Amino acid sequence: MPETTTLPALKQRYRDEVVAVLTREFGYTNPMQVPTLQKVSINIGLGEALTNGRAIESAQQDLATITGQRPVVNRAKKAISNFKLREGNPIGVSLTLRGDRMWEFLDRLMNVALPRVRDFRGVNANAFDGRGNYALGLTEQIIFPEITFDQVERVRGMQINVITTARTDEEGKRLLELLGMPFTKS
Repeated sequence: MPETTTLPALKQRYRDEVVAVLTREFGYTNPMQVPTLQKVSINIGLGEALTNGRAIESAQQDLATITGQRPVVNRAKKAISNFKLREGNPIGVSLTLRGDRMWEFLDRLMNVALPRVRDFRGVNANAFDGRGNYALGLTEQIIFPEITFDQVERVRGMQINVITTARTDEEGKRLLELLGMPFTKS
């Protein structure tokens, strides 16, 4: 008997509700025109890694715990003497989520992590790039329930980019709105 795999809740919601609403609102004639999520890229920049050797390992561990995927270490491409930076020094960690992991991560981000931010009033609705992709900066990784505060070496921020197949910011914003991204009311 073949195993039945369950779809992530957010992906199921996208297929059941969001596609129909976007098709109606933007007048798409083909289901392939409806914008969808392509990937989510997460980056932690670590300027402190030059002086603190454990910073990279710690950030890698935090990101792996949050996403369930091992991040890659980013190294400096150029030497910059003012920053005491040499070519090849580790300066950050990043990863790209696709498929079911991406849907599950976004679901946890929008419904669990963001509401845990102190004095949360929503995320900036103007952080689109002109092509329907959204950028979100977080100031601390401890908003994710997977991270225990006692085990955190240092509170770090991260950059989360949501890349969509939308062609305009309007389409991208509406897609994320329907998926449940808590934008601020302007």
